[in-house]
Amino acid sequence: MVRSHFQLQILHFTSQVMLWSITCCAILAVASPLPIAKPHCQSSCGRIAIPYPFGIGAGCYLTGGNNTYYDKSFEIVCDNSANPPRPRPFLSNTSLEVMHISIEEGTLQVRSPITFANCSNKPNNLQPPNLDGYPFWYSRKNRFTSMSCGQIALLTLDSMIVGGCLSICGRFFDDSSIIKNNSCSGIDCCQTAIPFGFYGFNASFGAVVDSVYDYDMKCKSAFLVDQRWFTLNSTNISTITDKNFVPVVLGWSVFRYSNTDIYGPTNWTDNHNSTYISDDENLRLCSKGFRGNPYLIGGCQDINECEEHTYGAECHGGSCINLPGGFKCQFLNPQSVQPVKVNPVKVGTIVTSTAIGLLFILVGVWWSYKVIEKRKNIKRKQKFFKQNGGLLLEQQLASGEINVEKIKVFNSKELQKATDHFNVDRILGQGGQGTVYKGMLEDGRIVAVKKSKIVDGGDQEVRQFINEIVILSQIIHRNVVKLLGCCLETEVPLLVYEFIANGTLSEYIHHQNEEFPLTWEMTLRVAIEVAGALSYLHSAAAFPIYHRDIKSSNILLDDKYRAKVADFGTSRSVSIDQTHLTTLVHGTFGYLDPEYFQSSQFTDKSDVYSFGVVLAELLTGQKPVSLTRSQEGRSLATYFLLSMEQNRLFDILDVRVMKDGGKEEIMKVANLAERCLNLNGKKRPTMKEVAAELEGIQLSVNTSNHVDQNLANVACVQPQEITEAWDVVSISTGPCTDGGSFSCDAQPLLTS
Repeated sequence: MVRSHFQLQILHFTSQVMLWSITCCAILAVASPLPIAKPHCQSSCGRIAIPYPFGIGAGCYLTGGNNTYYDKSFEIVCDNSANPPRPRPFLSNTSLEVMHISIEEGTLQVRSPITFANCSNKPNNLQPPNLDGYPFWYSRKNRFTSMSCGQIALLTLDSMIVGGCLSICGRFFDDSSIIKNNSCSGIDCCQTAIPFGFYGFNASFGAVVDSVYDYDMKCKSAFLVDQRWFTLNSTNISTITDKNFVPVVLGWSVFRYSNTDIYGPTNWTDNHNSTYISDDENLRLCSKGFRGNPYLIGGCQDINECEEHTYGAECHGGSCINLPGGFKCQFLNPQSVQPVKVNPVKVGTIVTSTAIGLLFILVGVWWSYKVIEKRKNIKRKQKFFKQNGGLLLEQQLASGEINVEKIKVFNSKELQKATDHFNVDRILGQGGQGTVYKGMLEDGRIVAVKKSKIVDGGDQEVRQFINEIVILSQIIHRNVVKLLGCCLETEVPLLVYEFIANGTLSEYIHHQNEEFPLTWEMTLRVAIEVAGALSYLHSAAAFPIYHRDIKSSNILLDDKYRAKVADFGTSRSVSIDQTHLTTLVHGTFGYLDPEYFQSSQFTDKSDVYSFGVVLAELLTGQKPVSLTRSQEGRSLATYFLLSMEQNRLFDILDVRVMKDGGKEEIMKVANLAERCLNLNGKKRPTMKEVAAELEGIQLSVNTSNHVDQNLANVACVQPQEITEAWDVVSISTGPCTDGGSFSCDAQPLLTS
């Protein structure tokens, strides 16, 4: 009994020493100021705090990542040139003035210009910077705002309308009580939300009231603005347009970076348990019971709840003991503690046993950490698989819509190695749906890897991504880009295509290539190949497929300069008995069918209209939309039709076409383009008719050049793999050569 009591006293003494040590360490930690910047780095510029990953000076901000493209994105330049001196922080790469940086919300507030139009005392048509290529985007905490009278303000990105709002003139109301002064409810001022992941925009205006009031010439403004700031200043919004700049909130993310200075080993967590609402799902916060900067090693420090009673650390008669991430209350009875003699041997035994026990605990913690990390990686991949449409893809596979034998599922490590971790030097091109990188697989094949811009997993974006897989898996045609596979276990989904070596048709039309000029013969051949591919999609595939975004930048040229139709993200397949597809308007300005824009009903004739614009590009060498032409001719389609109507075709033709092409053949192609651009879709030819007519023009050119080609005995047979895939029998009704100069006008017969 005595021995047991002695051991209890020793354990009590040891626990008191340990608790005293923990308390001292906690007090020392609280006494030191919480770090926000890296050691020996400037932590503020004037009154603006600069927390890491942002920083002032070399070595003080986050650099690196998967490539060097973002090396200075988080650099802050502190400008002291104002008179009188007033330090102001600016983002180094974008020159935007920083007004506030929030680690907790993953945002920063910057000054952004207001876009004015027809304002005599203001700079007109200033536009905010484009943030594409930087780890920033315009946050959904902003609102697109326009202060105007009887105007529609449009928000455009890459020539596509992504938002807008309409303001009504207050003077139209006789009852002045209807008008709510100092508000933005649609009367003389309107607002609208913006989409997620928005990296750049242009603001423009259009009048919607009777032009007799001449409101289009009145001063008006449009801008993106922090909604919270706007609400605080809404009591006097009429003075906002006296300013030239307004605050705008940008989201930022460091998930592409692998720098060892971010994410300390302990005491931080992701934002899923946070009460903050953030645009970035990769936001990091200090764990409960800690505070500070989670992007610094050791940046999250313990809160001493015993000193800061706001955390509820009140023990009511007991002593409060601070612990890492929390606290405990200890209640002692002084009478129960009896003075004892301490045996050094027994104390040493207890200490040694405690040390060995702690060692086992540390080993167990390390093993548990590894197991938990492995499970987290598995859950992360499962999350990405679901977010990127994996379940939808499985449904498509089960339904038999996807040609499983032709589609390979790649893993993320394989594609990271192939693209050198998506190095910026490997970028082939960027568009509205993603970025395309050049890569080399382990077997030596050169491929193109499309990295989608989907980051929020919205149903529309996911369906668009899976739709591209479904569409391309059904297409086997020499003039359509071949899909090799996909990857769904990454942050954003990836598609792998065959690599097309010689760029886009747009580059050859609008940029002179002395090594390989775009001759009339090549122009005619490319037009025939594209028309043949579209004819196949419309009438020879298992189900008719509408591309919905035909343009010269979506037509690629391979190593033999053969045309390849690409970018099927917005394509749709329809049942054989369907005549049109009703959907949201997709496409590119300059190529968009006016009928489709007005009715939202996309037909095969809408693809014909877009192809007509491509023919006009090939003939004139001009861009589909140009501000250098007169207002009525800014659209190439309108400009081309007016020139045909006024018999001025040969005044607008490209020099290369005039040099190589015969007048009769040029007129035939121009007349065909004019028919394709008919505003009445019913009067346009089908793609099958267009392909046949172009082949006839090429045949007449070759005959006039005395080229002896024996085509009568050449049979054109569909590849065996197509026959096996869809049980289709093809009968050739037109000439076909191995060189690809003529496309096959095949009539598919569906057998039972």
